[in-house]
Amino acid sequence: MALAIVPKVVLGLIAFAIFWVLAVFPAVPFLPVGRTAGSLLGAMLMVLFQVITPDEAYATIDLPILGLLFGTMIVSVYLERADMFKYIGKLLAWKSRGAKDLLCRICIISAVSSALFTNDTSCVVLTEFILKIARQHNLPPTPFLLALASSANIGSSATPIGNPQNLVIAVQSKISFGHFLIGILPAMVAGVVANATILLIMYWKLLSVHKDEEDAGAEDAVEEEYDSHRFSPATMSHFSSLSSQEWNSHLESISIQNSPQIQIRRNRSVANANESNITSNGITSSTFDSARMSNISRDGTNGVTSLPKEETSPSNPSAAAETPIHASERKNDFIIRWKRVLWKSCVYIITLGMLVALLLGLNMSWTAITAALALIVLDFKDARPCLEKVSYSLLIFFCGMFITVDGLNKTGIPSTLWDLMEPYSHVDRASGVAVLAVVILVLSNLASNVPTVLLLGGRVAASAAAISKADEKKAWLILAWASTISGNLSLLGSAANLIVCEQARRAPNLPHTLTFWSHLKFGLPSTIIVTAIGLTFIR
Repeated sequence: MALAIVPKVVLGLIAFAIFWVLAVFPAVPFLPVGRTAGSLLGAMLMVLFQVITPDEAYATIDLPILGLLFGTMIVSVYLERADMFKYIGKLLAWKSRGAKDLLCRICIISAVSSALFTNDTSCVVLTEFILKIARQHNLPPTPFLLALASSANIGSSATPIGNPQNLVIAVQSKISFGHFLIGILPAMVAGVVANATILLIMYWKLLSVHKDEEDAGAEDAVEEEYDSHRFSPATMSHFSSLSSQEWNSHLESISIQNSPQIQIRRNRSVANANESNITSNGITSSTFDSARMSNISRDGTNGVTSLPKEETSPSNPSAAAETPIHASERKNDFIIRWKRVLWKSCVYIITLGMLVALLLGLNMSWTAITAALALIVLDFKDARPCLEKVSYSLLIFFCGMFITVDGLNKTGIPSTLWDLMEPYSHVDRASGVAVLAVVILVLSNLASNVPTVLLLGGRVAASAAAISKADEKKAWLILAWASTISGNLSLLGSAANLIVCEQARRAPNLPHTLTFWSHLKFGLPSTIIVTAIGLTFIR
């Protein structure tokens, strides 16, 4: 496409520049409106400046991408309610064998969870728990936070649902979920290993410092702290509320208020205190024992067999009347717990079914939406609380970004720049792959990775298609890999990095600041090495 007229080019650049500044720096002093409003502002300016017509603006909004993103958000909400992310977090602390073992676990777990549940979700869920483990074991948080953010980005490259740019690539390229996974999975595995190795080399001395003596229950203490927090993956926000899960709160209220064992413990503690007081006043212990057993019989126990025989005799009608009531409570408690287990199992089965359907090549957006609706129906209650956790601001951001990027394309600037680079970026040569990776890396850090994919995707694919059909698919996969790994270069390179940084800075009782330079010191060599290694594995 040739360059448009000069006024259109200038106005289009102005609109895109405003979008870019607000997307990368959402709290700029002169216009602190945030990313979502900045995206809509850029889109509106493209229409007002007549760079793109209103009808063309609406046509650029990619509904399959929005549907896939919406469906995966809903699924992540129900997985959070089913304690999936709690179990993932506990894997980090389970039988840990030191700092280096913990670092490797973080790299593996964050990579796998990001491939299945998106990188942003993994970072939201795991950041504070990692800080708690580091504090419990007297370890420096920085290498572990870097491991989380960088491995989450690397792992998310393996699947179309791992990150937003992969969603765009999968929908535009029409590469199936299975082919996408097979094409990038070897590169992802090699990248995670290389990234973990770089972290171990850079922070070996820091991780080798002997930790102080810990309490015997340190691991349990961390898990209890983690259990007391609930996360909202879809909205990428953390909140501390035990009532966010209806099932858990219901079970807790039953176990606390109606548990016979707890009532017996309370009665016994009161009785022991009374016994000491009564004995000191000259009353015999036998009198106290009979009174204590009478109290226990009135309060009930967790079963008939635990009571003495005389308490269930006809001479004690109160015990005979109370025992069936508490047996009924135990039965109700048992039924509710098994309903909870059954519900969680169904959530996991539906999610697994969604992944299998994606692997079989079914339409990705409708598969995700179907799984989301199946979970809503299975829950059999008002879905509004779960739907409110969806990040609608992110969906709106994508709508504005589609319009803004298409307006920039209408100016002809991206096509002109690509025409200069295209002869040196053929994917059938090693030098061409290297040049293409550098272009993607630089542009992803300047314009962010999703706009880069929208700008370059069609052009890179068309250039590769002129060589062969296989090279076209390879070009899409290279674009997915390089644009994702480029996010590790700097703290501003990806949303996952910013989430880890903000979560760590705002963590209650254990805040930690991850600076731009500490990230860049690791991110620059890691990005170059991991990108280069991964490119050799992409097929």
